[in-house]
Amino acid sequence: MIIETILWAAAAVFIFMNLFYFISLWQRNAGLVDVAWGLGFIAIAWSFLASTTSVLTTHQYVITGLVTIWGLRLAWHLGKRNIGSTEDWRYAQWRKDWGRNFWWRSFIQVFMLQGLLMLVISAPIIVAYASVQEFGASWLVTLGMVVWATGFITETIADMQLKDFLGRKKAKKTKTKFLDSGLWRYSRHPNYFGEVIQWWGLWLVVVGLPYGAWAAISPLAITYLILYVSGVPMVENKFKTDKQWQAYAKRTSKFFPLPPKS
Repeated sequence: MIIETILWAAAAVFIFMNLFYFISLWQRNAGLVDVAWGLGFIAIAWSFLASTTSVLTTHQYVITGLVTIWGLRLAWHLGKRNIGSTEDWRYAQWRKDWGRNFWWRSFIQVFMLQGLLMLVISAPIIVAYASVQEFGASWLVTLGMVVWATGFITETIADMQLKDFLGRKKAKKTKTKFLDSGLWRYSRHPNYFGEVIQWWGLWLVVVGLPYGAWAAISPLAITYLILYVSGVPMVENKFKTDKQWQAYAKRTSKFFPLPPKS
Protein backbone atom coordinates (compact mmCIF):
# COMPACT_ATOMS: atom_id res chain seq x y z
CA MET A 1 0.00 0.00 0.00
CA ILE A 2 2.78 2.45 0.85
CA ILE A 3 4.51 1.97 -2.54
CA GLU A 4 1.30 2.63 -4.46
CA THR A 5 0.66 5.72 -2.35
CA ILE A 6 4.17 7.07 -3.01
CA LEU A 7 3.77 6.49 -6.76
CA TRP A 8 0.41 8.29 -6.73
CA ALA A 9 1.96 11.25 -4.93
CA ALA A 10 4.89 11.29 -7.39
CA ALA A 11 2.50 11.39 -10.35
CA ALA A 12 0.50 14.22 -8.76
CA VAL A 13 3.69 16.22 -8.13
CA PHE A 14 5.01 15.66 -11.68
CA ILE A 15 1.77 16.79 -13.32
CA PHE A 16 1.36 19.78 -11.00
CA MET A 17 4.94 21.05 -11.37
CA ASN A 18 4.79 20.68 -15.16
CA LEU A 19 1.68 22.84 -15.17
CA PHE A 20 3.41 25.60 -13.24
CA TYR A 21 6.55 25.24 -15.36
CA PHE A 22 4.64 26.02 -18.56
CA ILE A 23 2.88 28.92 -16.85
CA SER A 24 6.30 30.27 -15.82
CA LEU A 25 7.51 30.11 -19.44
CA TRP A 26 4.41 31.98 -20.56
CA GLN A 27 4.84 34.64 -17.88
CA ARG A 28 8.66 34.66 -18.06
CA ASN A 29 8.71 34.38 -14.27
CA ALA A 30 10.32 31.31 -12.71
CA GLY A 31 9.56 32.82 -9.31
CA LEU A 32 6.07 31.32 -9.65
CA VAL A 33 7.63 28.10 -8.39
CA ASP A 34 7.49 29.66 -4.91
CA VAL A 35 3.71 29.98 -5.24
CA ALA A 36 3.54 26.39 -6.50
CA TRP A 37 5.31 25.14 -3.37
CA GLY A 38 2.40 25.53 -0.97
CA LEU A 39 -0.25 24.66 -3.54
CA GLY A 40 1.62 21.49 -4.51
CA PHE A 41 1.13 19.89 -1.11
CA ILE A 42 -2.56 20.74 -1.29
CA ALA A 43 -2.70 19.07 -4.72
CA ILE A 44 -1.14 15.90 -3.27
CA ALA A 45 -3.52 15.77 -0.30
CA TRP A 46 -6.65 16.52 -2.30
CA SER A 47 -5.74 14.08 -5.07
CA PHE A 48 -5.65 11.39 -2.39
CA LEU A 49 -8.89 12.68 -0.92
CA ALA A 50 -10.66 12.59 -4.28
CA SER A 51 -9.48 9.07 -5.08
CA THR A 52 -10.17 7.50 -1.67
CA THR A 53 -13.13 5.11 -1.75
CA SER A 54 -13.01 4.05 1.91
CA VAL A 55 -14.20 6.04 4.93
CA LEU A 56 -11.66 8.72 5.79
CA THR A 57 -9.70 8.30 9.01
CA THR A 58 -9.08 10.98 11.62
CA HIS A 59 -5.46 11.27 10.49
CA GLN A 60 -6.49 11.83 6.89
CA TYR A 61 -8.98 14.53 7.84
CA VAL A 62 -6.48 16.30 10.09
CA ILE A 63 -3.51 16.11 7.72
CA THR A 64 -5.58 17.29 4.74
CA GLY A 65 -7.07 20.16 6.72
CA LEU A 66 -3.80 21.40 8.21
CA VAL A 67 -1.88 21.11 4.93
CA THR A 68 -4.64 22.99 3.10
CA ILE A 69 -4.65 25.84 5.61
CA TRP A 70 -0.85 26.07 5.56
CA GLY A 71 -0.60 25.86 1.77
CA LEU A 72 -3.30 28.43 1.04
CA ARG A 73 -1.83 30.98 3.44
CA LEU A 74 1.68 30.51 2.08
CA ALA A 75 0.54 30.66 -1.56
CA TRP A 76 -1.45 33.83 -0.88
CA HIS A 77 1.47 35.42 0.96
CA LEU A 78 4.00 34.61 -1.77
CA GLY A 79 1.54 35.12 -4.61
CA LYS A 80 0.98 38.77 -3.71
CA ARG A 81 4.73 39.25 -3.97
CA ASN A 82 5.36 37.29 -7.18
CA ILE A 83 2.30 37.45 -9.42
CA GLY A 84 2.31 40.53 -11.63
CA SER A 85 5.71 41.71 -10.40
CA THR A 86 9.24 41.35 -11.76
CA GLU A 87 11.00 38.02 -11.42
CA ASP A 88 12.61 37.35 -8.03
CA TRP A 89 16.29 38.33 -8.05
CA ARG A 90 17.46 34.71 -7.56
CA TYR A 91 15.71 33.40 -10.67
CA ALA A 92 16.50 36.56 -12.62
CA GLN A 93 20.20 35.98 -11.95
CA TRP A 94 19.93 32.36 -13.09
CA ARG A 95 18.11 33.51 -16.23
CA LYS A 96 21.05 35.79 -16.95
CA ASP A 97 23.70 33.17 -16.11
CA TRP A 98 22.07 30.29 -18.00
CA GLY A 99 21.13 32.30 -21.08
CA ARG A 100 19.56 30.18 -23.82
CA ASN A 101 19.71 27.09 -21.61
CA PHE A 102 17.38 28.63 -19.05
CA TRP A 103 14.24 26.94 -20.42
CA TRP A 104 15.48 23.40 -19.75
CA ARG A 105 17.71 24.14 -16.76
CA SER A 106 14.83 25.85 -14.97
CA PHE A 107 12.69 22.78 -15.67
CA ILE A 108 15.25 20.43 -14.08
CA GLN A 109 17.02 22.57 -11.47
CA VAL A 110 14.05 24.64 -10.33
CA PHE A 111 10.73 22.88 -10.95
CA MET A 112 11.69 19.20 -10.94
CA LEU A 113 14.13 19.63 -8.04
CA GLN A 114 11.47 21.36 -5.97
CA GLY A 115 9.03 18.66 -7.04
CA LEU A 116 11.40 15.99 -5.70
CA LEU A 117 11.76 17.87 -2.42
CA MET A 118 7.99 18.26 -2.31
CA LEU A 119 7.56 14.50 -2.65
CA VAL A 120 10.01 13.83 0.21
CA ILE A 121 8.50 16.45 2.52
CA SER A 122 4.96 15.22 1.81
CA ALA A 123 5.76 12.05 3.79
CA PRO A 124 3.13 12.76 6.50
CA ILE A 125 0.44 13.05 3.80
CA ILE A 126 1.60 9.82 2.16
CA VAL A 127 1.67 7.93 5.48
CA ALA A 128 -1.79 9.21 6.43
CA TYR A 129 -3.36 7.99 3.19
CA ALA A 130 -1.42 4.70 3.15
CA SER A 131 -3.38 3.68 6.28
CA VAL A 132 -7.03 2.83 5.73
CA GLN A 133 -7.76 2.11 9.40
CA GLU A 134 -7.46 4.08 12.61
CA PHE A 135 -4.15 3.51 14.43
CA GLY A 136 -2.22 5.05 17.28
CA ALA A 137 -3.06 7.18 20.29
CA SER A 138 -5.40 10.12 19.81
CA TRP A 139 -3.28 12.27 22.13
CA LEU A 140 -0.49 12.25 19.52
CA VAL A 141 -2.90 13.71 16.96
CA THR A 142 -3.91 16.40 19.44
CA LEU A 143 -0.28 17.15 20.31
CA GLY A 144 0.60 17.39 16.65
CA MET A 145 -2.23 19.84 16.04
CA VAL A 146 -1.09 22.00 18.96
CA VAL A 147 2.51 22.03 17.73
CA TRP A 148 1.36 22.79 14.18
CA ALA A 149 -0.89 25.63 15.39
CA THR A 150 2.03 27.12 17.36
CA GLY A 151 4.16 27.16 14.23
CA PHE A 152 1.35 28.46 12.03
CA ILE A 153 0.58 31.38 14.34
CA THR A 154 4.28 32.19 14.72
CA GLU A 155 4.93 32.22 10.98
CA THR A 156 1.77 34.20 10.21
CA ILE A 157 2.52 36.90 12.79
CA ALA A 158 6.18 37.09 11.72
CA ASP A 159 5.19 37.54 8.07
CA MET A 160 2.65 40.22 8.97
CA GLN A 161 5.20 42.11 11.06
CA LEU A 162 7.79 41.93 8.27
CA LYS A 163 5.30 43.09 5.65
CA ASP A 164 4.30 46.06 7.83
CA PHE A 165 7.96 46.94 8.43
CA LEU A 166 8.87 46.77 4.73
CA GLY A 167 5.88 48.99 3.96
CA ARG A 168 7.04 51.59 6.48
CA LYS A 169 10.60 51.28 5.20
CA LYS A 170 9.49 51.86 1.61
CA ALA A 171 7.48 54.90 2.72
CA LYS A 172 10.56 56.11 4.63
CA LYS A 173 8.67 56.10 7.92
CA THR A 174 11.47 54.29 9.72
CA LYS A 175 15.23 54.74 9.76
CA THR A 176 15.88 51.18 10.92
CA LYS A 177 17.26 48.98 8.16
CA PHE A 178 16.26 45.69 9.80
CA LEU A 179 13.19 44.67 11.75
CA ASP A 180 14.16 44.10 15.38
CA SER A 181 10.83 44.33 17.18
CA GLY A 182 7.94 41.94 17.77
CA LEU A 183 8.89 38.32 17.17
CA TRP A 184 11.97 39.55 15.30
CA ARG A 185 13.37 40.79 18.60
CA TYR A 186 13.77 37.20 19.77
CA SER A 187 14.79 35.50 16.53
CA ARG A 188 16.37 36.71 13.30
CA HIS A 189 14.16 34.26 11.39
CA PRO A 190 10.89 33.69 13.32
CA ASN A 191 9.02 33.01 10.07
CA TYR A 192 11.33 30.12 9.24
CA PHE A 193 11.13 28.88 12.82
CA GLY A 194 7.35 28.76 12.55
CA GLU A 195 7.59 26.90 9.23
CA VAL A 196 9.80 24.20 10.72
CA ILE A 197 7.59 23.78 13.79
CA GLN A 198 4.54 23.19 11.59
CA TRP A 199 6.15 20.23 9.83
CA TRP A 200 7.18 18.65 13.13
CA GLY A 201 3.55 19.02 14.17
CA LEU A 202 2.33 17.28 11.01
CA TRP A 203 4.74 14.43 11.67
CA LEU A 204 3.41 14.02 15.22
CA VAL A 205 -0.10 13.64 13.80
CA VAL A 206 0.92 10.51 11.86
CA VAL A 207 3.77 9.13 13.99
CA GLY A 208 1.47 6.51 15.51
CA LEU A 209 0.56 5.07 12.10
CA PRO A 210 2.38 2.30 10.22
CA TYR A 211 5.47 3.91 8.61
CA GLY A 212 4.90 6.92 10.88
CA ALA A 213 8.48 6.89 12.15
CA TRP A 214 9.69 6.88 8.53
CA ALA A 215 7.74 10.10 7.93
CA ALA A 216 10.26 11.92 10.16
CA ILE A 217 12.19 12.45 6.92
CA SER A 218 9.75 15.29 6.25
CA PRO A 219 10.51 17.62 9.21
CA LEU A 220 14.17 16.60 9.15
CA ALA A 221 14.44 17.60 5.48
CA ILE A 222 12.64 20.93 5.87
CA THR A 223 14.69 21.75 8.98
CA TYR A 224 17.95 21.02 7.16
CA LEU A 225 16.94 22.96 4.04
CA ILE A 226 15.87 26.04 5.98
CA LEU A 227 18.83 26.06 8.36
CA TYR A 228 21.61 25.15 5.96
CA VAL A 229 20.53 25.57 2.32
CA SER A 230 17.79 27.88 1.05
CA GLY A 231 16.33 29.77 3.99
CA VAL A 232 18.49 31.17 6.76
CA PRO A 233 21.86 31.06 4.89
CA MET A 234 20.57 33.13 1.95
CA VAL A 235 19.41 35.95 4.21
CA GLU A 236 22.45 35.80 6.48
CA ASN A 237 24.90 35.87 3.56
CA LYS A 238 23.07 38.74 1.89
CA PHE A 239 23.47 41.07 4.90
CA LYS A 240 26.54 39.68 6.69
CA THR A 241 28.74 42.68 5.79
CA ASP A 242 26.20 45.26 6.96
CA LYS A 243 27.19 46.79 10.32
CA GLN A 244 23.58 47.25 11.47
CA TRP A 245 22.90 43.59 10.69
CA GLN A 246 26.04 42.55 12.56
CA ALA A 247 24.87 44.46 15.63
CA TYR A 248 21.40 42.94 15.32
CA ALA A 249 22.89 39.47 14.92
CA LYS A 250 25.05 39.83 18.04
CA ARG A 251 22.07 40.43 20.31
CA THR A 252 19.42 38.30 18.57
CA SER A 253 19.14 34.52 18.40
CA LYS A 254 19.68 33.14 14.91
CA PHE A 255 16.73 30.75 14.84
CA PHE A 256 15.15 29.62 18.12
CA PRO A 257 13.33 32.53 19.83
CA LEU A 258 15.33 33.55 22.90
CA PRO A 259 15.56 36.70 25.03
CA PRO A 260 17.88 39.19 23.29
CA LYS A 261 21.37 39.70 24.67
CA SER A 262 22.14 43.04 26.27
